[in-house]
Amino acid sequence: MDTKNKILTFLFCLLLVAGLYFYFGFYNRTYVDIDTVATEIKMSSGELTSKYILNEESANSIYRGKVIEIEGIVKEISFLNNRNTVLLHGDDKYSSVICDMQPDQIEEVKKLIPGQKIQIKGICKGFLKDAILLNCMLINTQINE
Repeated sequence: MDTKNKILTFLFCLLLVAGLYFYFGFYNRTYVDIDTVATEIKMSSGELTSKYILNEESANSIYRGKVIEIEGIVKEISFLNNRNTVLLHGDDKYSSVICDMQPDQIEEVKKLIPGQKIQIKGICKGFLKDAILLNCMLINTQINE
């Protein structure tokens, strides 16, 4: 086997391993029914963004992968690319909590209005200028101040 074939074989194997890693790591995850999973942490959207802004590494070690119940004020609602997303105000005007909602939540999400105080439950995935919660569901839209 010449050098060119060895390099091509190596690259093919590397690509195959990378493909399997992404398939099993991201696309083949089991669906989590957030309604049946116990909440691990309860906090406000401002608290969550503040913790991430102060120390992202520390916040990731505490919140990432955890089921979190967030109380916050609706900043924006989006229905782009077949995704239902609710943004909650963060600790400052530059940060938010992005809540990627479960598909079965669309009718409830359509009823929300900016400025409304709500509670959402989801899985924290980290921080990229905004805190990110996935697989979210509304748990309370009738919060009194």
